Amino acid sequence: MTITRRDLALGTAAICLAAPALAQTAEPIRFGWLAAMTGPSSAPAVGFDRGVRFAAEAINAAGGVRGRRLEVLTRDTQGDPTKAVNATQEMISQLRVHAIWGPTNSGESLATTAIMARANMPNIHPCVVDSLIDARRYPNAFRIAPSNTQWDDAVRNYCLQRVNARKVAIIGDTTGYGVSAVNACVASFQREGAEVAYKANIDATQPDMTPDMLRARTAGAEAIVIWSVSTGMIARMLNTRASMGWDVPFVGHPALSSGEIGTLVERPANWEKVYAIGYRSCAYNDAGQLPERMAGLVSRMRGKVNLADTLLWWVSCGVDAVELVAKAVEATNSTAKEAIIAHWNTLAPYRGYYGDFTFTATEHNGYPVADIVMVRANTARDGAFNLAPGYT
Repeated sequence: MTITRRDLALGTAAICLAAPALAQTAEPIRFGWLAAMTGPSSAPAVGFDRGVRFAAEAINAAGGVRGRRLEVLTRDTQGDPTKAVNATQEMISQLRVHAIWGPTNSGESLATTAIMARANMPNIHPCVVDSLIDARRYPNAFRIAPSNTQWDDAVRNYCLQRVNARKVAIIGDTTGYGVSAVNACVASFQREGAEVAYKANIDATQPDMTPDMLRARTAGAEAIVIWSVSTGMIARMLNTRASMGWDVPFVGHPALSSGEIGTLVERPANWEKVYAIGYRSCAYNDAGQLPERMAGLVSRMRGKVNLADTLLWWVSCGVDAVELVAKAVEATNSTAKEAIIAHWNTLAPYRGYYGDFTFTATEHNGYPVADIVMVRANTARDGAFNLAPGYT
């Protein structure tokens, strides 16, 4: 029996006994999971992990993949590129995993992508730095989230076309991701003729955001563009904005809408006028409904996965990551690296929960541009959001 999308949505079927050669060995499918579960950049990995665990448990409970159990081998990288490198090498040489999901932030992925490429390790990740995906240099690496260019386009267009902000402050953290994202964003605003009134990269642990916020206001910023996954840093900036009596909108990274922000802001009003990158798959329509496929997944996760303090796209992306590996093994009857990579190169399209990914041998950026939108950051319900003003 083979798993289908309908089967998984109903939670009743499995990837079961099919190929005697694989079933006889009973060797588990080793799924490597590089996760920044602790540290200042942990919010995304916590959400991704919930999806990973849910999907793996569902597949195993239904009989596994062609009779083989899916074993999730996790290493907490703490958001540290050095730790990510060490964990990657351990997974390749000692744990001998069949595929790796992650890292889930670009600073770490910048340090590990070439290592995985040399080992021809099948790798899927949601990291947005554009250079991380190159089908020629890294034929083993596939992105199941937008690139930073796609994110940047959505944020810039929203600032210029809907917020009508021609002068912006662009602020990120000091991680590899934060630095590269800020630089790219500055260049894109300037190409559009907008003025970057203030630019900064701030240590995510910096306790007082007042100096930077004062500089941004003095410079005349009409919007604050944020590129950071650090919810603590973001909340401190929002609290500072409120104490300054400044109603400037915040626009940017999906972490602006993380449930952790709600627990860290000093009062709910501090989270108003905050617009985060979101997705059609995880946005409510005017009737308050999610797309049918996502609604089915949320219903199935209810009571099993906490969605109150995380983002639905993080969780659903974790589900998709597990299924991409499981279905590659099921379809090819193999855990060979070459077989998994070759299968992913034929997914045009692949219908996931988080998105419909399209991969070919020459294009490993899979997320559809049309599905990227901005959402009201403080409207979370089951990790999904209402669309920001200006969308229908």
